[in-house]
Amino acid sequence: MSSVVVAGSFNVDHVWRCDALPAPGATIAGRYSTGPGGKGFNQAVAAGRAGAQTSFVCALGADAGGALARQLAAADGIALVAEASDEPTGTAGIYVDGRGRNSIVIGAGANASLSMGFVAANAALVSAAKVLLAQLESPVETIEAALALAREAGVLTMLNAAPANAPSTIGLLKLADVLTPNETEFAALLGRHVGERIEADDVATLDGASLHALCRKLSGNTVVVTLGAVGVFVSHDEDKLRGDSQPYYRVAAESVQVVDTTGAGDAFNGALAASLAQAPEASFIKHVRFANQYAARSTENEGAALSMPKMTPADA
Repeated sequence: MSSVVVAGSFNVDHVWRCDALPAPGATIAGRYSTGPGGKGFNQAVAAGRAGAQTSFVCALGADAGGALARQLAAADGIALVAEASDEPTGTAGIYVDGRGRNSIVIGAGANASLSMGFVAANAALVSAAKVLLAQLESPVETIEAALALAREAGVLTMLNAAPANAPSTIGLLKLADVLTPNETEFAALLGRHVGERIEADDVATLDGASLHALCRKLSGNTVVVTLGAVGVFVSHDEDKLRGDSQPYYRVAAESVQVVDTTGAGDAFNGALAASLAQAPEASFIKHVRFANQYAARSTENEGAALSMPKMTPADA
């Protein structure tokens, strides 16, 4: 039995590190590396390394990328459940500047093949989990089906509504017991579903009451907005505080030597899912503090999936 099931994407990352992110029309020098990524796989690795027994539901091509996914999942003790696709395994081109900031271009490939039928065929796996975690690099109707299946079985559902330009519906958001956008994704969701226009850079500057009010408009469940170097904002339904003493609060960012922020949001999500699965009776703020520490630690290393530290809630 898996305590965390992650439904989502696997990519082979192609990474260029350079002093500054390339401007349109520019040709610059950089240092190249490649490795595993994809929001789903990153989060699955984080959940596993944070101590949760983890399964990863995905779609892979019959190519070297698919073989890499299987090899790495086995090495990390992740139970890989993959739908076969005629498309190549997903890829991502990532540029990282000297300050650790990144720009990313994704080729969905096999990730776009993950089907509702495959999720339904693995209903027993999903229903037996403690937490289902999903993102939006896979078809939205498949992710909605996975969340609905988990919700019906009484499994805690988490949705990382990323990337910001991914399609979504208000029905999809309602299926998430815990919704975890970053500031860019939060602003996009507000504009799309609530009609509230706010710049992503302004989200972190809002006072707590105003940000809480926007979260309540977006979802009737818990919303966790990750704010990068500023930290995390948590907003609960006032009738469901998940063990917390207040409906909204901030958790400050950890102080670390940042090398690469790629995958930091995925680190947070995987660690939060793992902590919730391992100690469901603990207050929500304890889970958030652990996930915050875990994500900060992940930025001290280069890469996405491979940057995830081995750190459990007991170590925090």
